Amino acid sequence: MADVVQYRLERMTNELNDLEQRGIFTRREISEIVKKRTKFEYRLKRPSPLKQDYLSYIDYETQLDSLRRLRKKSVTRELQKQGLKTTKKMKKSVSDFAGIMRILDIYRLAVMRFKGDIELWFRYLEFCRQKRNGRMKKVLADVIKFHPKVPGVWIYAAAWEFDHNLNVEAARAIMQNGLRVCTTSEDLWIEYLRMELTFLNKLKARKVALGEDEGTFTRDQISSDKKQWRDENKDLFMSLNDKGENNEGSDDENEKSIKKISKFQEQGFSIIRTIYAGAVEALPSSFSLRKRFLEILEATDLVNSEEIHREILSDMKRDFSTEPGYWDWLARLEYNPGRKEYISEEGALSQIEKAIQFYEEAIEVLPTATMLNQYAKFLNGVVTLPKLENKPSGISTPSDSYIPLLLRAYEKVKTMGYIEEDLACQHISFLLQLGRLEEARKLADNLCSGIFSNSVKLWQLRISIGIRHLTRDSMSPSKAELLSIYELFQDVLTRVPISEAESLWLMALKFFANQKHYFGKLVEISIRSLTKDGGSEHGFSLSAAIVNFVLQKDGLSHAREMYKRFIALPHPGLALSRACIELESNLASIGDRDSLVHARKLYESALQTYDQDLSLWRDYYLMETKMGTSETAFAVHWKARKILKDTTALVTPDL
Repeated sequence: MADVVQYRLERMTNELNDLEQRGIFTRREISEIVKKRTKFEYRLKRPSPLKQDYLSYIDYETQLDSLRRLRKKSVTRELQKQGLKTTKKMKKSVSDFAGIMRILDIYRLAVMRFKGDIELWFRYLEFCRQKRNGRMKKVLADVIKFHPKVPGVWIYAAAWEFDHNLNVEAARAIMQNGLRVCTTSEDLWIEYLRMELTFLNKLKARKVALGEDEGTFTRDQISSDKKQWRDENKDLFMSLNDKGENNEGSDDENEKSIKKISKFQEQGFSIIRTIYAGAVEALPSSFSLRKRFLEILEATDLVNSEEIHREILSDMKRDFSTEPGYWDWLARLEYNPGRKEYISEEGALSQIEKAIQFYEEAIEVLPTATMLNQYAKFLNGVVTLPKLENKPSGISTPSDSYIPLLLRAYEKVKTMGYIEEDLACQHISFLLQLGRLEEARKLADNLCSGIFSNSVKLWQLRISIGIRHLTRDSMSPSKAELLSIYELFQDVLTRVPISEAESLWLMALKFFANQKHYFGKLVEISIRSLTKDGGSEHGFSLSAAIVNFVLQKDGLSHAREMYKRFIALPHPGLALSRACIELESNLASIGDRDSLVHARKLYESALQTYDQDLSLWRDYYLMETKMGTSETAFAVHWKARKILKDTTALVTPDL
């Protein structure tokens, strides 16, 4: 191993001598470079070098070469200031190429060591492309040999031939070979189509530049609008060559130009049809492939484009009419509420009507719950109701006409029994927007008693509706009304795990914060749940939330009694201990000595369970150094080192 490293270092002699002679690096700097390279070379010659060893070496050489270029420019400027000729002094030499060649050599060793790492191969390719050193073709051949099943490799190779070498035939051959190997790659089919259309557009642009043709077959909405306006107002313009006898000649030239344009459009149409046929044969069940073809088709202006557009839509209807996603996509082609584009109100209503027709047809063909869910989601996006209190009475909006349709869709979905959770929440919220509080309450009751008995979102809606219903006439509910709300909370909180019911617990604690009897009952429910499931280690802690409510409501002494009850449970959780420690530490920092004693007890209690938690020891030690004595701080320090069994743990910045 040492002989190989020595041999590689000796090959750097000419480069290092050249750097010193030119004054780019000093002898001391060159000595440091040699040390660094020796270290990296020995790493690479280990029995099992890591990928990071190669990447670190590459990063070092890249930074070194950048520094060399900057130093060379600086030396050149200094020589120019002195009035010396720099042609001979700073002409290209071995040091200008050695750095790049060394990086390429390291990349070659890395990819041969880690042949299966496609990310490393692409880094290698990008470096070759940026430096343009002539090794690109060989690297592309190697990566294709080792990764023929990766579509991105074929796309990258074809793009390099097409854009860099301007070799369309080679790019086309690479794409076709890739499609033979990766027949089921959507991206490869789409990129092949884009490449062919781009090439055709380049030919078209070339003819335009030579004055043999005009325009491209890519649609230009602005220019077409201008042309339409000019045609409509042609009487306002006067031709400079307004000679009656020459009009026929001008018409002949226009006909020839149109024929030339049509030729390119026909070629583009033929390309799309051929590639589309091959792609559909290879991927007959890919819905996204057909959508991407349509997107490309809509961006081009081709002869018979409407014909192939209808053909693709017809094929999609034949192949995907039993899939709800197809009908949803087809309807949203007409109108998508999430799409940001300017259209008039009349145009939007017309598009909505067409989309609704598609959905109605879909429900007849495919009367499934999924289809109805998608229909309801669409209508929910269309119907935008203003707040009832801000809406003038007797005035309706255009979207009001779709409210019955939306309600009917909601009812159909509910009847079929496969309604989604989010859609159920939307249904209830929509009824609340309409002011139908009683209907919303009954619907929430039915859903929470049935298929969504464990849905936190629906229970939250149900309880909030119940509270709103009870407080509609009076701000102070009666005892019977409070009992009914408590029973709702009790029903769900005893069944749903604490980790999933955070919002419900906070809602219940807040509502009953001033009701001592019911608050106490909630505490008892929480203790039973925490005894069964244990407290949380991180994130939301129910016990800590209850302690905080008690602290704000009843004061510090009651809060201490409460957290002592929770800490006495079998698994109180680290989150509770940290919350209580923070409470006592904050009070101790302002001079409360009793809080310091309580904080120490809390730390000791937590460390009995979490004795390997380094951050907990660190916080304990820092508290003693700030608020305790040197003896107590040393005691914590000694105990931590003993338990952690790491003599360096306490001298690191972590502790």
